Amino acid sequence: MTRQATFTPPPGARAYPLRTARGEFAVVDSSPRAGAEVKGVVLMLPGFTGSKEDFRLLHEPLAERGYRVVAVDGRGQHESDGPVDDESAYAQRELARDVLAQAEALGVPVHLVGHSLGGQIARAAVLLDHSPFLSLTLVSSGPAEISVSQQQRVKLLRDALAVLSMEEVWEAIQAMGPPEEVGGPARGPGAPEQLRRRWLGHSPAQLLATGRQLCSEPDRVTELAAVPLPFHVLSGAHDDTWPVAVLDDMAVRLNAHRTVVAGAEHSPGAEQPLPTAQALADFWDGTHTAGTHTP
Repeated sequence: MTRQATFTPPPGARAYPLRTARGEFAVVDSSPRAGAEVKGVVLMLPGFTGSKEDFRLLHEPLAERGYRVVAVDGRGQHESDGPVDDESAYAQRELARDVLAQAEALGVPVHLVGHSLGGQIARAAVLLDHSPFLSLTLVSSGPAEISVSQQQRVKLLRDALAVLSMEEVWEAIQAMGPPEEVGGPARGPGAPEQLRRRWLGHSPAQLLATGRQLCSEPDRVTELAAVPLPFHVLSGAHDDTWPVAVLDDMAVRLNAHRTVVAGAEHSPGAEQPLPTAQALADFWDGTHTAGTHTP
């Protein structure tokens, strides 16, 4: 299903640069049909090597439930500018401050959603200042560093980026096998040429810095659990980046709502978009009546 999707914005959505106090960020922004009640605004952060297009299949079903969805390319991702050789620009605190600026630019409190790396950046933003957010959903994003097998894959990528150009790394990735087996930047919601352009749009410094973060992230769940927000931990039924049992335990520690999407792995929003959208909207609907999380 994900291989047939495209990078074209879904019906009713528009792509534009969101202007913030920390610069412009490329977004895809969709709203419920004209005249319909908007229940809330959602800010979605993509994962490592990903982009705002990873959420493409969620826009329409969430709009039908009354939610405006703003999916963003972070600094140095795909269509958002960023330094190509300054890793310090991508320190997690800097990326978290970008998220706070994006939320401020939207002008209303938002439901924050982060996929994988985006989840850890979202967590960092909430820990800096939770006031712009109505809730936090962590999608396939665990409590600390990624699994050993995924750390090895990230290290291979970082080693390649140290000696090869982005184009050369892409060719090496293609030579490794079919996208379904290779995964990473070769697998996503678009045609091969669109995925290639997305890869080439990334800043090497962003990939190096965030790859290092994924391999060394500390466990901050106890700190997060003290924040007065509703939490949601959503994942597929299988995940080799953070084992599902680890995500289950994190949800317990956060007193979070927990969703496991059948038939999905690390990217439930692309692999099973309809049940993923339903779970997200059900959670947000519930926060409207249940009040805030009490740690």
